[in-house]
Amino acid sequence: MNIAIGIDVGISTTKIVGISEGEIISPVWIKATDPVTSLYGAFGKFLHDNDISLNEVERVMLTGVGAAYIDRPIYGLPTHRVGEFVADGLGAAFVSRLNRMIVVSMGTGTSLVSYDHGDIRHIGGIGIGGGTLNGLSRLLLQTDNIMQISEMALDGDVSNINLNIGDISAHPLPGLPMDATASLFANAQGNARREDIAKGLICMVLQAIGSATILSSLNSGIRDYVLIGNLSQLHQCKEIYPKLDKVYNVRFIIPERSEFCTAIGAALSKPTPVIDK
Repeated sequence: MNIAIGIDVGISTTKIVGISEGEIISPVWIKATDPVTSLYGAFGKFLHDNDISLNEVERVMLTGVGAAYIDRPIYGLPTHRVGEFVADGLGAAFVSRLNRMIVVSMGTGTSLVSYDHGDIRHIGGIGIGGGTLNGLSRLLLQTDNIMQISEMALDGDVSNINLNIGDISAHPLPGLPMDATASLFANAQGNARREDIAKGLICMVLQAIGSATILSSLNSGIRDYVLIGNLSQLHQCKEIYPKLDKVYNVRFIIPERSEFCTAIGAALSKPTPVIDK
């Protein structure tokens, strides 16, 4: 096999996939205390789990903020860097099979990338994402374990946290149903349950990302938004984004393997000058 390996190197988490003849080879991810340890741990696990030898690897494509820490070829293999926004666009297009979309990369913060028949442009972003959820949860819930927060939120009632249109108006406003959010956290009380706070925090982050995405596409004609990154795996995405679909006549899409899209896009990228130190 001639395998292109894409690696999305975070500060503490690394995701890795292989692409061979247009097919994705079992993605894996690894957490570690630093990006170099994380990368080599993920690479070794990927080769071991898939019974792949080094001579079957054609090239290694690195992306993500942690890629800057890699200054030499990985195990002597041809190693290249790929821009993260390019990787986002290519990966989202590959898994969604769409030709026009806004790619919403939900990481520590959120970046927005326009993909239009192969033309990839970074159009902005917001400083709200998984890092926001982590930080506020540490302050308010004494935990930053995302999965624990998500599980806690399953028993939460967001109406105890947010103010809805129905709370301030006797009739729906034009284009807005009675259960649409009027103000995030405006209904929160000092004795709010942890479950309600968890639900409120997740809704705040996901709704803010959704609103920013919709605004970013105004006058573009694009109505398809592909969600990628770790936050796209939250159970609450399947609750919140269909409501935005209905209100704004758009389509938020969570593709299969959405958390690995950036690594997939890196593997699909054309080789750039190699890292040769």
